[in-house]
Amino acid sequence: MEFIKDTSSLPREKVLEIAKLNFSEWKKNFKSTPDDERFMDNIDDDGIIRNFAGIIGFGTAGLRGKMLPGPINMNVEIVSLATRALAETVIEAGGSESGVVIACDSRNNSEKFSKVAATVLAAAGVKVYLFDSLRPTPELSFAIRHLKCKAGINVTASHNTSEYNGYKVYWEDGAQLPPPEAKKVTDKFYSIDISSIPKSDFDSEVASGKIKIIGEEVDKAYLSNVLAQSPDKNLIKENGDKINLLYTPLHGAGYTLAPRALKEAGFKNVAVVKSQELPDGDFPTVERPNPQFIASFNEAIKVSDGFDVIIANDPDADRMGVALKNNDGKFEALTGNQIALVLIDYIIKAKKKNGSMPENPAMVKSIVSSKLASLICERNEIEVFDVYTGFKYIGEKIKEFEVSKSHSFLFGFEESYGYLVGTYARDKDGIVASLLIAEASLSAKLQGKTLFDVLDDIYSEYGFWGEYWSEVNITNPDFLNEMASIMKRLREDTPKEIGGIKTQKVTDYSSGETRDLITGKTEALPYPPENVLTFTLEDNSSITVRPSGTEPKIKLYYFVNSESKDESIKKLGSFKEYFNF
Repeated sequence: MEFIKDTSSLPREKVLEIAKLNFSEWKKNFKSTPDDERFMDNIDDDGIIRNFAGIIGFGTAGLRGKMLPGPINMNVEIVSLATRALAETVIEAGGSESGVVIACDSRNNSEKFSKVAATVLAAAGVKVYLFDSLRPTPELSFAIRHLKCKAGINVTASHNTSEYNGYKVYWEDGAQLPPPEAKKVTDKFYSIDISSIPKSDFDSEVASGKIKIIGEEVDKAYLSNVLAQSPDKNLIKENGDKINLLYTPLHGAGYTLAPRALKEAGFKNVAVVKSQELPDGDFPTVERPNPQFIASFNEAIKVSDGFDVIIANDPDADRMGVALKNNDGKFEALTGNQIALVLIDYIIKAKKKNGSMPENPAMVKSIVSSKLASLICERNEIEVFDVYTGFKYIGEKIKEFEVSKSHSFLFGFEESYGYLVGTYARDKDGIVASLLIAEASLSAKLQGKTLFDVLDDIYSEYGFWGEYWSEVNITNPDFLNEMASIMKRLREDTPKEIGGIKTQKVTDYSSGETRDLITGKTEALPYPPENVLTFTLEDNSSITVRPSGTEPKIKLYYFVNSESKDESIKKLGSFKEYFNF
């Protein structure tokens, strides 16, 4: 098969010709399910181009796509191809015996894809550890180092809607693939013949021990590390019965371990939303299984009487969201940045109180995450490191600190509801975040406050910043080129003002420099190139524009400098008007 990475330079007729050849080869070589056959029997030319001309790519989170036939989607063949590419990379790195550990979430086909990956690895001579059922992404990250594996695979599409699935690849440090290994896997992914990938028999490989099934032993070790991150264990031990917690896994992988962690920590009153308790890849009670949207809390709100806080994980339990009643008595979800503010404020105060603050503490966050969190840390003599979006970059910093001994990792986060405390994992952990937000909520309640009151205290001490995000969905089937065109236009036609406020600086992470539009001076950035732009305005507000690496959307992050929430919302509206692509 011939896959076209960039269709923009070819006429439609040529693209369709190649796509039809791939379509014919796919139908001939790969066994289809009845659903796949119906899809291919009813496909038109546009659909053939969209699903068979190109090939799915590796982004910041590995592979992610709709579960459909064709090389640009998630299916058995693409999982096999990615796994063969990883297997060859592991073998070249001398990791056949140390092996690869595999986990999956609750999505449709996740278990099937994880078993396919296991048989491809086993056929290549690589030892496999496979979890006996779904597990949170952070436990997969932990398990790699716990089992001393060379790599790990997690079959998940995180918080995407039910038609999606994905495939994340991790290296021996527990973080997602570092650049050298990512390049090797990617190069092999594009060069291996997809129609001739060896697989072995799953049951035979389990019987022979080449595929080892794992479970409770790893769970216990993982939970022990999660519980060790509590900044004030005595607080929970002495007052664990004084707060009522309601938890929802949103039909995902957190359904056993999150409530278990809370109870083992000492929280006495933990309930689970029954309608969302069991794993279900159709996510029948929620349109988008993503705790950043208040709608994902609707089922919990129905049964929330008597509870202080609602905690939610996304389907692979690497993200965590929280909702509670505001001053109007209505449930409101905290934003990802607000959760980070509450957590870092609580961690700092708790560690200072009990004298457990490490030497040279450091916080690591993505460049599009809260500026106020940086200010809190700086005033408390905690060094802040900004990295690109993607938790693997935070994982790289943790590894750097361990090697150099220069800093002690205190907290890491992304505004997209991902948090980590401790170095036992190298990816965001919704389980430990659930424990910490429960602890922070308990601390607030003992002072007669809610987390909203805590936020007000933070704003009073450090000043108010409005921190928001939005996204623009790209409907063009050739969305990669469409997004590239938008970013090119923003670079070549730099906005002189946004929302009536003059632009002072433009930071282009692609060219690696910040340009002051007033003075004309430029400053080099301490980052490798990335397709991201930030516009800083005269009032110190800023807007960052970042195209997604895996989805047809452009994400925008607004940091609004203002005196109050109402003023920041007014400014936000004028900023959004400019970026209405």
